[in-house]
Amino acid sequence: MQNRRHLQAIREEASEAKPLGTVWVVSSYPLEAAGLEKTLERRATVHIGARPPEAGLSCVIFCTDGRAASFPSDLKRVRELGQGVPLLVFGPNQDLSLAQAALNFGAAGFIHAAMEREQVVRAVEVVQKGELVAPRGLLKYIMTQNKSPDVKDLSTRQREILGLVAERLSNAEIARRLYLSESTVKQHLRTAYKVLGVHNRTEAVRVLVSIDGSTG
Repeated sequence: MQNRRHLQAIREEASEAKPLGTVWVVSSYPLEAAGLEKTLERRATVHIGARPPEAGLSCVIFCTDGRAASFPSDLKRVRELGQGVPLLVFGPNQDLSLAQAALNFGAAGFIHAAMEREQVVRAVEVVQKGELVAPRGLLKYIMTQNKSPDVKDLSTRQREILGLVAERLSNAEIARRLYLSESTVKQHLRTAYKVLGVHNRTEAVRVLVSIDGSTG
């Protein structure tokens, strides 16, 4: 009789709706997804996979480092599959550039791997209330940025090279494709970085995609 009561209590606990509902985690990294599942396990039912659950979805967490040129279109696809529920972008660290891009492309907030468990849970609670979740320092970061770069200031060759960078070609591969020396490719990239106000090829592609509005 005691065992029967114990099993009944377990079933009731398992069937009880969790306060944060069902959270869909989209991640290419199993350890990352498992960590989020562990973080949210007492407050939400976590669904991990490439497709959302059939019903009852309350929040989406999309895990990315933002490096892929397909980031905007991937985010748009996940947002559309998410049935209109709030979407959080989860990054490997407090990358303010990625946070800004995530919000620009329609995310409701940005969280990262260095956050405490309670902070992640709180972020899910906040976006479900219709509020924005942004890391400390983001507003200052945005305000200290130079004016929006004008891609018209890029030369045709610089845009051509950045397009090949977005296709993940190396400098050597770009040089062969365009019949240039590798040092010439590097010089064009350095100039393009100054025009766009960025420091590396990843940031350059992200800014260029954002300006062009190529969200897939």
